[in-house]
Amino acid sequence: MSNFKQRTLDFLEIEWATYIERFNHWPAAEGRKRVNDQGYEQFRDMLAHVLAWWDEGMGIILAIAEEREYERKKYDFDVFNAEAVKKYKTWDEAEFHAHFEKTRQKAVADLKSMNEAVWENRRVRSWVNGIFIEHAREHLVALSRFLLLDTLQNGWGTYVEDFDRLDDEKKKEFISGQGLENFHDLLAHVVGWWEEGARIINGILNEPGFIWHDPNTNEFNIELTKKYSMLSYSDMLKHYEVTRAAMIELASNIPDDAFFNADIESWLAADVVGHYDGHKV
Repeated sequence: MSNFKQRTLDFLEIEWATYIERFNHWPAAEGRKRVNDQGYEQFRDMLAHVLAWWDEGMGIILAIAEEREYERKKYDFDVFNAEAVKKYKTWDEAEFHAHFEKTRQKAVADLKSMNEAVWENRRVRSWVNGIFIEHAREHLVALSRFLLLDTLQNGWGTYVEDFDRLDDEKKKEFISGQGLENFHDLLAHVVGWWEEGARIINGILNEPGFIWHDPNTNEFNIELTKKYSMLSYSDMLKHYEVTRAAMIELASNIPDDAFFNADIESWLAADVVGHYDGHKV
C-alpha cells in the first residue's frame, strides 16, 4: 500500500472518525465561535459542506477507478456550498450525524477496494488530497493528536526538501512572498515559534498558575532573525530537525485532555498546523 493511500485512509479512519466527538467537547460558546470563524452559522452547516464535497469527489474518483465517463464541471463554490447547507437543513440531528458516519465508512470501503494503480492518477490524487486531507486542515475546529503529528511528520518533515526542489527563480519568488530575505530566516522564524509554543505549553501543563504573555508578533519575528543569524545554514538545518523532533515528542506525549485546553490547543493549532499552511512551499 502506498504512503499516500495509507495516509488518506488514516485521515478518514482517525481524523474524520473523531471529528464530531472532538468538536462536541468544547463548551457551546467556544464551539459556536469556532464555527462562526469558519464562516458558518452552525456546526452541521459545515458538516453539510464537507459531506457535499465528499459525495462530489468520490463520484469522480470511482468513475476514474471504474473507467467510466464523468461530467467535468466548473464550480461556483459559493453556490455549491449554499446548496449543500440547504440540502440538509431540515434533517433530524441524529439522522444527519448517522448519514455523515455512513458516508465516511463507505468512502473508506470504496477507497480500499480501488486498484493500487488508480492511486497514481493525478486527478484522483488531487481530489483525495482536497476533500479528505486539506479539508480537515481547512476546517480545523478541534485539533487532534493525529493531525498535529501528521503535520509535523509529513508537512514539516519534507519542508526543506520541498523548498530544495524549486528552481532558483521559484525559490526567490517564494522567499519574497514570505517577506523574508532567505530560507535560513524562514527556518529561524518557524523554529523560534515552535520553541516559544513548547515553553508555554509545558508551563501550562507543569506549573500551576503559569502566566505568559503573547509576544508582539513583529518584534518577536525580528528577534528570531537576529537570534539565529549566528548559525550557519547547515547548523540552522540541524537545529530545525532537532526542534521538529522535540515537537513530535511533545505532540506524542502530552495527555489527551491537553487537546481540550483551549490555550494549549490554540497554540499547537497555530504554531504547527496554521503555520505550515501559512508558509507552505
